Amino acid sequence: MANRKIARALLSVSDKTGLADFAKALKQHGVEIISTGGTAKLLRDAGIEVIDVAEVTGLPEMMDGRVKTLHPKIHGGLLARRGDPAHEQAMKDHVIPAIDLLVVNLYPFEETVRDGADFDTCIETIDIGGPALIRAAAKNHESVTVVVEPSDYARVLDEMKAHKGATTLDLRKAFAAKAFARTSAYDAAIASWFAETLGERTPNIKVIAGKLVEALRYGENPHQAAAFYRTGEQRFGVATAVQVQGKELSYNNLNDTDAAYELVAEFDPSQQTAVAIIKHANPCGVAVASNAAEAYAKAFACDPTSVFGGIVAVNRTLDAEAAREIVKIFTEVIIAPAASDEAKAIIAAKKNLRLLLAGGLPDRKAPGLAFRSLAGGFLVQSRDAGAVAASDLKVVTKRKPTAQELADLLFAFTVAKHVKSNAIVYAKDGATVGIGAGQMSRVDSARIAAWKAEHAAAEMKLSESLTKGSVAASDAFFPFADGVKIIAEAGATAIIQPGGSLRDEEVIAAADEAGLAMVFTGMRHFRH
Repeated sequence: MANRKIARALLSVSDKTGLADFAKALKQHGVEIISTGGTAKLLRDAGIEVIDVAEVTGLPEMMDGRVKTLHPKIHGGLLARRGDPAHEQAMKDHVIPAIDLLVVNLYPFEETVRDGADFDTCIETIDIGGPALIRAAAKNHESVTVVVEPSDYARVLDEMKAHKGATTLDLRKAFAAKAFARTSAYDAAIASWFAETLGERTPNIKVIAGKLVEALRYGENPHQAAAFYRTGEQRFGVATAVQVQGKELSYNNLNDTDAAYELVAEFDPSQQTAVAIIKHANPCGVAVASNAAEAYAKAFACDPTSVFGGIVAVNRTLDAEAAREIVKIFTEVIIAPAASDEAKAIIAAKKNLRLLLAGGLPDRKAPGLAFRSLAGGFLVQSRDAGAVAASDLKVVTKRKPTAQELADLLFAFTVAKHVKSNAIVYAKDGATVGIGAGQMSRVDSARIAAWKAEHAAAEMKLSESLTKGSVAASDAFFPFADGVKIIAEAGATAIIQPGGSLRDEEVIAAADEAGLAMVFTGMRHFRH
């Protein structure tokens, strides 16, 4: 029988949103309700008659609530196959009532960990009975409806209304799939927490869980399916952002917006405004200034051609002056921690322009993981939270960088961290002036970055390339001196790089010969 009438329900929830109204509606269908602890109290306070689990099992809740539903009279009522003579006889012999609907959501373990609770508190927030009930009901979905989210109450009631108090097999299967996904995500969170607590960097089993935010129209290309999932990590960005306006976001929009926002988060908003313009996950312009409008103008000047159709990220509240500048050309997305009402009104005139307000900036120093799929598996690594300060730098050339060069070197190296390898970034006065990304040879990245700077200067009718008087950053060491020579020819005066090449002496000698200052960071920033 595809449809199963609901005559008896077990309700035991942590999240009590909408529960009283749902229970009242069940009662109108003549459903008997069994409940536990705080859930039973809430329902009785709402005037709803319930039967305590203890009345069914003949045993009270015990061990501080650790044991209440772990009993054959509960699990038997969920697991018994309807229509199976042996199962039905066992129910009759042992006075086990059939349970047709289970409504359970779990102790808030993830939230408890997120709130920084101590070890013992986290342990006590691990739900045992809840997952066992959910798995039992989901396994027996042929006969039992299992609900793990308050948002699904309406679907149950709609089905009961349409089918004389029954639910369909299709609904029960869908809810069973959701139930198993929920318990697996819950266990994954516990396992990850335990591994982190024990300091296990590479646990034997690693599980990734996420909750669907939305199904996307397609992936990187129209023939690819895609979806956006949110994990339990509390990190400001696209997953926390509220979309104020604009078209729905695409897979590429989300990927590029994340790249842009992570980049601007490298710069302290209490010190300066940072703006990044991203195309295809690479920056085509980044700058810092005292205000967003000025930073945007400086970032725009780096590559006026590529910024068309880009993603703009700001590390401070977006104001009206900056908004007016940004909307002058076609822009896909703007993301910022917040925006003024006037800025929102200006952007509203561009109905397709997406405006995302993330509510804060991601902490660049916070630990986290990055994943990448492989055929038959995946790679996992810690997030690149590395950064260098002036005190970390080692001057390796005869000439030391000036104070202005030093500031620009640190800025350029920070940007290079967010450029696909091999990366070369030219910068001057707190702004990128040339970016070479993702080339197979570092010398080609240096050439391309210089060429793009010349092209930008020609567009703006400047008398010389933007790289004249700039500094250059390399995300990894120079394997040969040819890259240094290209940078010197472009007019740069100083270089920052990790160092560590077998030919470091040759590279340093080339810098000295060109009169460049060079500093080593001892840290590289490959980004593949």
